[in-house]
Amino acid sequence: MARKPAVTHGFVVVDKPAGMTSHDVVGRLRRRFNERRVGHSGTLDPDATGVLLVAIGNATRLLQFFGNLPKTYTGEVVFGTATTTLDASGEVVATSDMSTLTIERVREASRRFVGDIMQVPPMVSALKVDGRRLHEIAREGGEVEREPRQVTVHRYVVLDEVERVDGNPIVSIEVTCSSGTYIRTLAADLGAALGGVAHLRNLRRRAIGDFVVTATHDAASIDTSP
Repeated sequence: MARKPAVTHGFVVVDKPAGMTSHDVVGRLRRRFNERRVGHSGTLDPDATGVLLVAIGNATRLLQFFGNLPKTYTGEVVFGTATTTLDASGEVVATSDMSTLTIERVREASRRFVGDIMQVPPMVSALKVDGRRLHEIAREGGEVEREPRQVTVHRYVVLDEVERVDGNPIVSIEVTCSSGTYIRTLAADLGAALGGVAHLRNLRRRAIGDFVVTATHDAASIDTSP
């Protein structure tokens, strides 16, 4: 009589690569451990990279206690260009000349977004309205009204100017915030606060609470063979 494989319970801290969805990571771990009960503590956009905290087996019951942990991200704000998705994956929908913008002005404006703020979720997101995810509606060319939600930004640090494209600056940022905060929206709102438009690129989640990206498993290297 074949022995039933041992059941695995616990957490895996995964470094999700760009191009892989959070659901893809869950699927890999389901196959790896032959366990259907696999879930994560917070979705990352497909083009984003970094920490994904995944629970396996009985540990999925504990995910509710990890949902409110603060999250830390790095990324780059591209001034002068707005996109349909608020990040580099979308189509350009507006441009503005922000060539006179200095990093000092960017830092000053970023301080307005620290603390409890109201934020409108982007259309391209996993949030549901009337049972449908917003990104599904957006993919069909639709748009629905989204109510502003309160989020908390603990830190919004403008690090350096990375480069300039067509004279417009691109700056690197680091943000620590509450669950449910959209860094893409922070980037777009920062552009608007400075009199123009902006979008986000190279988003990377560095930490979920004390779970940091330097102590992760590479999602792409997870062995899913039988």
